[in-house]
This record gives sequence, C-alpha cells and structure tokens, in this order.
Amino acid sequence: MRNMSFALTTRQILDGSQDVTRRLGWVFLKPGELVRPVRKCMGLRPGEQLDVLRDPIRVVSIRREPLRQMLDDVEYGFEEVRREGFAWHPDYSSPGSWIAMFCATHKGCTPETVITRIEFAYGVET
Repeated sequence: MRNMSFALTTRQILDGSQDVTRRLGWVFLKPGELVRPVRKCMGLRPGEQLDVLRDPIRVVSIRREPLRQMLDDVEYGFEEVRREGFAWHPDYSSPGSWIAMFCATHKGCTPETVITRIEFAYGVET
C-alpha cells in the first residue's frame, strides 16, 4: 500500500472534512486502490517513523484537469475548496486564494498546470 502525505491538510484528514486532494503526480492511481494517509513520507530523518493519520482511504475516482477549472466554473471551484477541507479557512476559502496557495507550495505550478484530482472515501475495509 502506498503512503500519501497530508502535511498541509493533516487536520482535515483527522476530522474527515477532506475527501478530495490535488497532486502534481499520482497519475498511476486507480479507483479502488487503498492509500495510507500519513503526515509526511518524504524527507524523514534517520530513525524518524511514519506518522499514520488514520486507517487507509480508498480511491473513488481520479482524473486530470487544469487547476484553473476551479476558476472557470466558480460554483465547482467553491465546492472543490470545501471538499479539499478549506471552506473554514479565512485565507484559502475561495477558488482563487486556494489555487494561489497550491501554486505557492508547488514550485513551477500555475493555474494552467494540469493536476491529478483524487477523490477518496474513509472507513473502508482493508
């Protein structure tokens, strides 16, 4: 089972308010696959262990789309910000501010960048 880092959305994974994530890679995932949500999985220091956040999540759907789709269809954008777990956040609760945050944390990313949108479900049997 693959590990997926949720360092930026740890709270959302723990409270279950996030059921969509966007990634620059992860094109190999398939619906039905299980993924282990962890706080961080790259850059662990010697002796540092994985911090598993909860039971595995199951991939429901996966598709490629430009980030700007959240701007081109504002209703979709606000729903996706909510599903990413950021509707509560005063700085990132709009599609434009969320995309700006995403691009700032992913070097070279722009609103035109095609990303991988991953929808997932909690409480699955392993």
